[in-house]
Amino acid sequence: MKFMVPDPSELLPLSQSELNDVIELHKMYLNGQIGGARAALKYRNLSSLDFKEADLSQADFTGSLFVEADLSNCTFVGTCLFACDLRNAKMNEGNFSRADFRGAYVAGANLSGADMSDVDLREGKIMKRGEKGVLEDRKRSGGAGAKAVFSGAKLSETNMTGAQAMSADFSDSDMTGVALTDANLSGASFEGANLTDTDLTGSNLSQTNMRQSIMTGTVMERTEQHGMDTTAAITEGDMGAKLENLGKTLPELLEEHTLWVATAGRSGRQLDLSGYDLRDILDLKRFPLTAIQCVGANFLNQDLRSAELQSGNFDRSDFRDCRMLEADLRGSSFKYAQMARVDLSGALLCPLEFKKDDIQSNIQRVDLSGANLRFSCLKGADLRDAVLMGVDLTNAILNGCDLRRADLTGAILSGVKMENCRLDETIIDLKSL
Repeated sequence: MKFMVPDPSELLPLSQSELNDVIELHKMYLNGQIGGARAALKYRNLSSLDFKEADLSQADFTGSLFVEADLSNCTFVGTCLFACDLRNAKMNEGNFSRADFRGAYVAGANLSGADMSDVDLREGKIMKRGEKGVLEDRKRSGGAGAKAVFSGAKLSETNMTGAQAMSADFSDSDMTGVALTDANLSGASFEGANLTDTDLTGSNLSQTNMRQSIMTGTVMERTEQHGMDTTAAITEGDMGAKLENLGKTLPELLEEHTLWVATAGRSGRQLDLSGYDLRDILDLKRFPLTAIQCVGANFLNQDLRSAELQSGNFDRSDFRDCRMLEADLRGSSFKYAQMARVDLSGALLCPLEFKKDDIQSNIQRVDLSGANLRFSCLKGADLRDAVLMGVDLTNAILNGCDLRRADLTGAILSGVKMENCRLDETIIDLKSL
């Protein structure tokens, strides 16, 4: 009887205890012990399982699901992950050198600090016989096509030296400080990716898509760039004016701003950092930035955990890859802001209420109209009454959010996760989920 290749929805799940047994037998196999067995978990559902920092080098996982699995600190040297679905998996600090990722779908995964040297990221797809016995493409979970997809993945400080990544998709990924030397990246897409301090020395970049990518400090010596598209790519010269040009330190400027707030504008001066480069300000989160003007400013990669950003104007500012967990953003405007891959877990994005004589007199809503929140994390965020018209939430995580009375008219919700959300009186097209 011939083996029939199952579709992703038909894959048999493996329990955690069964996986633990497989890991133990594979360990014996690698050590040359009698009774050991090479792990061969082809076409199985391994989603959400904990691989417990195991060494599964040379194992075969062809066509399996690893959605939200924990592979952090694991060793997968030379492992076959052909056409696997690794969406949102934890793979940080793992060793995946020489692994076969052909046709793998790794969107949204965390690979920070991983070793991916000499990996194979070429196109790859699984064929199966249809009902009429004719070979056809097997259905692919997560998306169509045969490309290796790393869109939205966290790849900072990853070693990808010598990677074979022709036509691979790295769009919207964080590749800060990645070593991609001597790699074949012809035809690959880096659209919207953060390539800050990425080393591409000696790599083939012909026909690559670098549109809207961040290319500050990117090393491109001895690269083949024929046909490379850098339309709207951001370089160091586009990052904005330096704060020292203001002639005063930030604490001095904030002292004037605090006085302006306290006196309702009668004294002091409102802080206006519009168009400034704020990436390198140390410990920026300790400064209260309430009610500031900050249009088109650059916060790229900043640590803004628990920051006070209430009632400010941050329209068209760049917050990509910022950590904004539990930040207070009440009443602020972020229209058309770049906020891809931002972690807003537990953040306050609800209205700021102004009261007079214990009577509510005004409500100022958070406005994220047209903002880019692709691959962002908003777990447990308070988005009551927020204006989210036309916002791009592609593959964003909104589990546990309070979205009561929020307006998501025209929002892009492809691949969004919205489990256990409060949606009372929310304006949203649930058919688009």
